[in-house]
Order: sequence, then structure tokens, then C-alpha cells
Amino acid sequence: MAHINLLPWREERRNQQRSEYLTVIGIVAAIAVGVVMLVNFYFNERIEYQTLRNNYLDQQIALLEKKIEEIRELERERERLIARIRAVETLQTSRPLIVHLFDELVTTLPEGVYLKEVSQQGNKVTIRGYAQSNARVSSLMRKVEESDWVTNPVLDVIMTTSEDGRRIADFTLQVEQVIPQPDEEGSA
Repeated sequence: MAHINLLPWREERRNQQRSEYLTVIGIVAAIAVGVVMLVNFYFNERIEYQTLRNNYLDQQIALLEKKIEEIRELERERERLIARIRAVETLQTSRPLIVHLFDELVTTLPEGVYLKEVSQQGNKVTIRGYAQSNARVSSLMRKVEESDWVTNPVLDVIMTTSEDGRRIADFTLQVEQVIPQPDEEGSA
């Protein structure tokens, strides 16, 4: 006898295909969630690693900035010390200049000229004094002009006054103190 299947085979097949389809979708969804979680974990690890590196670099930069500031402070201190050393060296080299100045004043001072005050600011020297006549002041200026240690005499004030029946020329003279250069002929 012939065998006839009256069971709803199409519906069973649809149910089976639907369950296979849902299983595949579930597996794909699980794989997708797993991949997303792995990618998320990977990127979180990378971000954490980069954050640690950034923190380390920030610490190192802070240390280097502190060292740079210390170096700058040392440079400023060095510049101050160099300035002080130069000032001391300038004083040391100018120490004999005052001796030469007074020696030069003695040798250039003509007879009949008397000094009341000698003051110096930098290389400018102010000489105040009195002389028996204007000619003696002129003689002093000529001798200063010929000197190796003082030069450029400029007569600021000259006043003729009478004292005890004698005429006196009261004067103020400005000169420049110079350091004579060695002769080139002697060094050649």
C-alpha cells in the first residue's frame, strides 16, 4: 500500500529553518559582541598605556623644566659673578692710574699755579685752583695737552679776583685721563 504523509512537513521545515536562522543570528551576534568587546578591551588598554606614557612624559618634562630653571638661575648667578669680576679687574687695572694722574699733575703744574681740588668721575677729571695770572693757566693747559696721561683740557671757569692787593686767576679746568698706548715703533 502506498504510504501518504499527511503531517505538515512544510511547517516543520519552516520551523527548522527558523531555528537554524536564529541560531546563526545568535552565533553571529555573540561573535560580534565578542569582537566589539575585544576591540573595546584593546583600545582601552592602548588608551591606558598612552595615558601612562603621557603622565611619565609630563613628569619628565616637569623635572626638565625645573632643571632648566636651575640652569637659568646658575647662568644669572654666573653673569653677576662675571660682572663683579670685571668690576674688580677694572679697579685693579685703574689702581695705578690715580698714581699716574697725580704724578702727571705734579709734572705739568707750572710754577705759580696752585690746586684747591681735584675730582674724578670715570675718566673725566675736574681741577680747581688758582694761579698768579691767566698766562700760568694757559701754560698749564699747554702742558696738559702735551701729556701722555691727561688730554683735552677745557677751561670751564676763570675769574680774576684780588686778594691782599694781588690779582689771582681762580679757574676750573676739565681734562680727560687716558691710558697711553705703547709705541708701535718699539714693539716692531
